[in-house]
Amino acid sequence: MEVIYPRCCGLDIHKKTVVACVITPEEKEIRTFSTMTEDILAMADWIKNKGFTHIAMESTGSYWKPIYNILEIERLNPMIVNANHIKNVPGRKTDVKDV
Repeated sequence: MEVIYPRCCGLDIHKKTVVACVITPEEKEIRTFSTMTEDILAMADWIKNKGFTHIAMESTGSYWKPIYNILEIERLNPMIVNANHIKNVPGRKTDVKDV
């Protein structure tokens, strides 16, 4: 299989939190941010500092809209993806459990 994006960033968006996962050939890191503007901007800086330029976002409802707008302004090329398609990817683990 051909690698299209060797440095992938995925976001799972909820009402009060965003779980961000960055995957490279060297590492995998998961961080949780709040959905407040200051934290979304901090998440965008974290993603840019890791060298990512494309982000796949999984969300239900309309919680993704403000996050999408900020990431688009930051030139991070956000993409909304269908959760059913993501769940069919081999090797994908389940969501991080909320405590």
